[in-house]
Amino acid sequence: MSKGTLFDKVWELHTVGTLPSGQTQLFIGLHLIHEVTSPQAFAMLRERGLKVLFPERTVATVDHIVPTDNQARPFVDTLAEEMMQALEHNAQNNNITFYNIGSGNQGIVHVIAPEQGLTQPGMTIACGDSHTSTHGAFGAIAFGIGTSQVRDVLASQTLALAKLKVRKIEVNGALKPGVYAKDIILHVIRTLGVKGGVGYAYEFAGTTFEAMNMEERMTVCNMAIEGGARCGYVNPDKITYDYLKGRDFAPKALDWDKAVAWWDSIKSDSNAEYDDVVVFQAEDIPPTVTWGITPGQGIGVDQQVPTPEQLSEDDRVIAQEAYKYMDLAPGQPIQGTKIDVCFIGSCTNGRISDLREAAKIAQGRQVASGIKAFVVPGSERVKKQAEEEGLDKIFVEAGFEWREAGCSMCLAMNPDKLEGRQISASSSNRNFKGRQGSASGRTLLMSPAMVAAAAVKGEVFDVRELVN
Repeated sequence: MSKGTLFDKVWELHTVGTLPSGQTQLFIGLHLIHEVTSPQAFAMLRERGLKVLFPERTVATVDHIVPTDNQARPFVDTLAEEMMQALEHNAQNNNITFYNIGSGNQGIVHVIAPEQGLTQPGMTIACGDSHTSTHGAFGAIAFGIGTSQVRDVLASQTLALAKLKVRKIEVNGALKPGVYAKDIILHVIRTLGVKGGVGYAYEFAGTTFEAMNMEERMTVCNMAIEGGARCGYVNPDKITYDYLKGRDFAPKALDWDKAVAWWDSIKSDSNAEYDDVVVFQAEDIPPTVTWGITPGQGIGVDQQVPTPEQLSEDDRVIAQEAYKYMDLAPGQPIQGTKIDVCFIGSCTNGRISDLREAAKIAQGRQVASGIKAFVVPGSERVKKQAEEEGLDKIFVEAGFEWREAGCSMCLAMNPDKLEGRQISASSSNRNFKGRQGSASGRTLLMSPAMVAAAAVKGEVFDVRELVN
């Protein structure tokens, strides 16, 4: 087993005890909730006559079901309105901080916690959402959990978990122009597989990560779960501390220096032992696009859909399913694939730096005829900042729709959905069948800049040809 890694240190510091099952009872420092996975959890507490043990350690927002065009209450979707009211009620009755629409702090749960400084190094974080691994970018150990576990955290502030192995994923060198953090994680998943990380925590390291800003690190950690890992993290450093300093919930004054000293102490030791190490070179990574129905079915934008002969036997069955569902033939170039909808946003790529990179591509160009293209900021703060920088004007002038904050078409639990066999270029994190709201809709995952390129060209296009 691993030894001396940040994961080992944080795990040990948060261990309450060992359960009869052999699992660890792990204390959870920060619990994030939203409107989809929390109502049943609160109902289970009420059935048992239990209270929220540490309400000050839980923060709520609304993101999955909120419309991103018309947010007038009550929502047109009655179920969405009911879920919204349930969260409002549960937060108020349990004295839980709730960032509602219009508060200035609402947004996707994995965007608002980092931007407010709620997410900090050395924490254990849980949320009823698969992509809680995002918070690992700060050197936290963050888990996505199910509804029954949301109940457990509300009632006890702990989780029963088996300790993970630790795989170090090292990426070294400089990314080429037109290649982004999204491409790195798609390349890693493509290489190691969607089940390659099962039983592991992924530690992302190397000179490429050392040069990344926090939002780029969040993008990579966000999709660690898509590679099968339970969580992914980056060791904290000066970039982490510079990002956190001065934020709402970051330590202040003398507490800041103490915090930094402690954060430094939990980094993986120079002689840390890992269960596995995998090394990549940044210059080998191209702009990457998914062609199939899992995030692991990815290729470089200048490559062809793989033939069965190019795949392992284990991958051929799902490949055959993907060819049929996606209407893509083995050996077909992915570049030039016609697109119907272009979506920029999500907890993977809805932050200010994502919007800036997409705006660079959109500026001075026009969305191709017949393409629906829209941009959804990850939070109200991101929206405000983007508008202050004039990014909204760039997008609107280019023919994109500019929306309110929310999860939007990432999972389509709101009005933003594909229709019929539409195919989307999406900056989100999952390309499963029906993921974006249509049972037959198709999704190609790519970076925000690549989505912007697809929008102006009307087809999958190599963004490197548009990067100045």
